[in-house]
Amino acid sequence: MSRFKSNNKYIKIIVMSLCLILFLGLGLVVSKLNSRGSEIEAIKIDEDDQMKQQYQLLLENLFDYRNKAILEQNEEILKELYDIEEKTGLWAYEHEVEKMKYLKNWSSKQGVTFNEIKTEVKIRKVKEKEKEDDLYGIICNVATDYSYSYENEKDVKNIFRIGTEHYLNVKIKDNQYIITKEWYTDPFADSLNLENIKSDDIRSYILSQQKPDIQLTQEQEKAIDYAHRYCGVSTEDEYEFKFNKEYKNFNPDGGDCANFASQIMYESGRFKKNSIWNYDNRNGTKAWVNAQGFKNYILNSGRGSLISKGSYEETYKESYNLRPGDFVAYEKGGRITHVSTVTGVDSKGYPLVTCHNTDRLLVPWDLGWSNKAIRFHLIRVHY
Repeated sequence: MSRFKSNNKYIKIIVMSLCLILFLGLGLVVSKLNSRGSEIEAIKIDEDDQMKQQYQLLLENLFDYRNKAILEQNEEILKELYDIEEKTGLWAYEHEVEKMKYLKNWSSKQGVTFNEIKTEVKIRKVKEKEKEDDLYGIICNVATDYSYSYENEKDVKNIFRIGTEHYLNVKIKDNQYIITKEWYTDPFADSLNLENIKSDDIRSYILSQQKPDIQLTQEQEKAIDYAHRYCGVSTEDEYEFKFNKEYKNFNPDGGDCANFASQIMYESGRFKKNSIWNYDNRNGTKAWVNAQGFKNYILNSGRGSLISKGSYEETYKESYNLRPGDFVAYEKGGRITHVSTVTGVDSKGYPLVTCHNTDRLLVPWDLGWSNKAIRFHLIRVHY
């Protein structure tokens, strides 16, 4: 009996040892598998980053070539960038032709020449769609800088920036990448031609203006700094393609322009929230987030007053009374559909606006809003 107990004891020790060895062995295998999985994941991330860098350079070169075509008003160069045998490629090409013509018409009305158009791209996602055709789908953010000079101030450059989000397909054809499909929120989409505007009279008036000496309050300066930082196309690397995360982005709910205009006023330190104009817990009142509600509240509350309203021909002279911190409301079909905050003036004193959707930084206040059916409300904000 004693011997049996002794043998049983040794058996237990052997079993426990084997279990321990097995456990440690499995742990080592799992550890190696996890390590291998991490290595594979790291390789995948690295490959994704390399692909993004590759297509970022590709798109920047492609967009710069497109910008060259727009500057030179060269439709043939533009056509080379699209697969016009595909319907979606043809539509994308035709859209850029219309945009090119619009910029020419607007610059003629304004008395300016575009000197340079530069594009900066941030790739968000790249996906191979058809391997045999080397077709890739790309989602990216694009910041485009437009440089222009007035006819009688050719040595003075003015620069504005526009941000757009692009969904496009590209493929290789005849040893070069071309666009087969492209969609983006075009900042010039609400513009028609300017043939019905007496542009000669307008151009003469604009060219006769001088840049005013503007004195800003501390609150106005804070408002401008905030607008330029969080407009979505900031020139500061830290804030480029970013909104202020302390506020909800209402673009998925219909638009973020009024929300941003409200932020600018509030963050200036001049205006306090109240029960009508308020943002709290990721939600805003109608006066805070709705363009029509925002315009009505500012006027009815006495925090702002109307400078002028009407068509472009009826308001462009009065627009020179706009100052940083004021805003422009855009009426379409009897409703205010957009608001932009004035944050500067160019070398002729022409007001420049900054806003969300589409994101703009120091853009001439009427650019992209040349549809003759649009009415403008120029609002003074009482800082």
